[in-house]
Amino acid sequence: MDTIRSVLVPIHREGWKFIALFALATLILFWIATPLGWVGVVLTAWCAYFFRDPPRVTPVRKLPDGTDPSRGAIIIAPADGVVQMIERAVPPEELGMGMDARLRISIFMNVFNVHVNRSPVDAEVVGLAYRPGKFLNASLDKASSDNERQSMRLKLADGKELAVVQIAGLVARRILCEAREGQKLLAGERFGLIRFGSRVDVYLDDGMVPLVVTGQSTVGGETVIAVQDDEEVQREGAVR
Repeated sequence: MDTIRSVLVPIHREGWKFIALFALATLILFWIATPLGWVGVVLTAWCAYFFRDPPRVTPVRKLPDGTDPSRGAIIIAPADGVVQMIERAVPPEELGMGMDARLRISIFMNVFNVHVNRSPVDAEVVGLAYRPGKFLNASLDKASSDNERQSMRLKLADGKELAVVQIAGLVARRILCEAREGQKLLAGERFGLIRFGSRVDVYLDDGMVPLVVTGQSTVGGETVIAVQDDEEVQREGAVR
């Protein structure tokens, strides 16, 4: 039963029109030549798999002394994928967050990952900015500055801020962001989607410490990637 649930998951509404187009193309391929039709079946199945939108269990931190949970907020992965890099970088200038470098966690999504993006924290959307650009391989460092991107500025209850940036990739051609300014998002709540391979960057505020390492896999809406106001130090990874 668990195996069936892992395969038969909900499809994001953005995907149905693409699945329909793939299915139509498959019928045409069957009409041309049966072997081509079976190729179309495989591609249609992959398209449905790409747009899957499984439910996720988002961890919520509760402090034992009953104080404001935002004081020790945990930051959740906004996307499935692999941590490509953790380094200091200046947030996108269009968000107006200043020119000081912040710790940036970059998560690369390949074409087999779930591409639904989720909010990393409970926060208010205080800024949104779209910038057209190139479609370089999203795993490249310069993709953060050169590629098409959709940036979102989030403000926590205690005034801390972070940025989440959806970056188009080599074959990605559409970034979907459904969040609106003034909207209050919950950690793990869906806010967007990137089609066909891409990257999501998270710019942390001061006092937020990464809990993931380069090369580590993340599950959007579930993996804790950083923590705020804690005695934790940045971790190192080991392949075993």
